[in-house]
Amino acid sequence: MWQQTHSFCLILSVIVNGSVSFVWNMSVSPVVFVPRGEDAVLGCSFTHPYQQHYSGKIAVKWLAREARAPPFFSCSVNNDSMEGRVGCSDSELKYSLEGDPRRGELSLLFRKVHLGDNGTYFCRVELEGAWQNIQKKTQLYVTVKPHILSLSVIEASSGPDGAPRRLQCEAEGHPLPTVTWLPASTSLMGEQVQTSQAGPYRLASSVPYLQDDVFTCRAESRLGAAEQTFPDHNTLKITLTVGGLIVLLLLLSIGFFCYMRNRARVDSPPVYGNADVVENHRLQDSDV
Repeated sequence: MWQQTHSFCLILSVIVNGSVSFVWNMSVSPVVFVPRGEDAVLGCSFTHPYQQHYSGKIAVKWLAREARAPPFFSCSVNNDSMEGRVGCSDSELKYSLEGDPRRGELSLLFRKVHLGDNGTYFCRVELEGAWQNIQKKTQLYVTVKPHILSLSVIEASSGPDGAPRRLQCEAEGHPLPTVTWLPASTSLMGEQVQTSQAGPYRLASSVPYLQDDVFTCRAESRLGAAEQTFPDHNTLKITLTVGGLIVLLLLLSIGFFCYMRNRARVDSPPVYGNADVVENHRLQDSDV
């Protein structure tokens, strides 16, 4: 019975419109790549067979993660009206429509995307009446270049290598980067490196650490690479500078003390013994 009704509607559409146009069409961007912190546009447009004669409302809905999830963004506009797109293009919100639904433009603008926005989205449009809707899936891929979040020495529990302290490097990126250790002098065995995923977009890797060891942690993906050395070169420079200043101040203090001591000796009058004074007086009296 339903097939007969559907066939009747299709024949009626052909008679009215002169062609088989009882077909909705929606076009979306399969995947949208955008760096974190920038704006993203999820492209979506549609056409329907009633475009020239439809005067009802066009409701636009965007859903996240699942096809039957409640919409996180929705707005509507009358197809035959000249009014503004109320609730559709507010520039102060995180989401807004990039185009005009009356022209079939349903693209969604994301402002300043972050990693939490990464995922699957569904573009949906509804017209008034039964069976008047269509939706399609698109993907937002938020990219993040590799960077080192932290590089520090941690106290380690007893492990297979027995090292009491380890140097831990935490790196972030999307796609997830690979972490490589570059020792300055010592060599590393494969089992000494411990790497685990610390989150959807983070890795934590560590190696045994001894005093005066120098390591470089390098995180790399197809988007680029980042590296950091421990101890940090700037820290070494600051330590050497401060130590040099302390030594210089000590030397200056010692030099100033020696200078003042020698000067005091030069300026003080000579001191004669009592015997010399008596002898001088005796000679003076005999001359008289």
